[in-house]
Amino acid sequence: MQIVDLRQIASRQLAPLFEEEQLRWIEELHWDYRPSLQLIRKFIDAKSLAGRAALEDGAPVGYGFYVLDETKGLIGGLYVSPKFDHLRAGERLLREILEEMRAMPRLQRIEAQIIPFGATLDRALEIEAFRLYTRQFMLLPLKDARLSGAPVPLGLRLECWDDRYFEPCARLIRQAYAGHVDSEINDQYRDDAGALKFLKNIIILPGCGQFKPEASFLVRPEGSDSLAAAVLTSTVSAGVGHITQLCVTPAFQGQHLGLRLMDAAIQALKSLRYNALSLTVTSLNAPAVRLYEKLGFHTVKKFAAAVWQSEEKEFARQV
Repeated sequence: MQIVDLRQIASRQLAPLFEEEQLRWIEELHWDYRPSLQLIRKFIDAKSLAGRAALEDGAPVGYGFYVLDETKGLIGGLYVSPKFDHLRAGERLLREILEEMRAMPRLQRIEAQIIPFGATLDRALEIEAFRLYTRQFMLLPLKDARLSGAPVPLGLRLECWDDRYFEPCARLIRQAYAGHVDSEINDQYRDDAGALKFLKNIIILPGCGQFKPEASFLVRPEGSDSLAAAVLTSTVSAGVGHITQLCVTPAFQGQHLGLRLMDAAIQALKSLRYNALSLTVTSLNAPAVRLYEKLGFHTVKKFAAAVWQSEEKEFARQV
């Protein structure tokens, strides 16, 4: 098996992989992955996407890619065809990608959330000194939704998303995830600037589907522009929504705002004739898992969120 730099090949050489990957996403996760694949093709052909591809006698076996954000790297995807030895090819691709990333002197952190369509790479990631956090991809057929009927408490207002709330929502995310396991997985949650970048990624860019403001809601105290809670929703395929963010600031937790926001998102999608809603959640976040199960969500796939930090960065964080 030959491992080559993505910048040395054309996207058409990986076309069979893209077709397979697209089918796996729609069949298993009800997610139309074509917009993401269009971007991947574009950047491969522009020779600007870092990563590796595996070839066997000229036939594409798998590929993986990563992006850099200052001192952090993100493995954006890794896919291996089921026609080949998934574990062998996946581990080779992962090892070579990590070797290249770690050779960069300024890199201090690597994050990866690789959806497994076949054998998982969890053991390989652990060998490479990543910390793993189990996450669940959950799905709700909207016809089976069990709405909570939770009211909006007195003194609070439920409103649709408005772009003027970008910065207040970034502050909300930072407050909601302070000391939370999800801020270990995604370090953008740790400060306002990172949270704002995260928001722009899920609202403006297509990586998490097409943002759906009609099914995205905020809760704020009357007479204030600060936010108590928010739910953000995207469309990931025809008739299927995805919750990209649900959070409640600590000062307002315990008032069932999460349930009320989920009710609002579900009702909005039903009125738009959507048929399903998905989300991801960290398994250690047991209260959130129970909330989603109460609404009728069930787990369709588990995967690992993986985080590696340089020894110097890890020591500084602990101190």
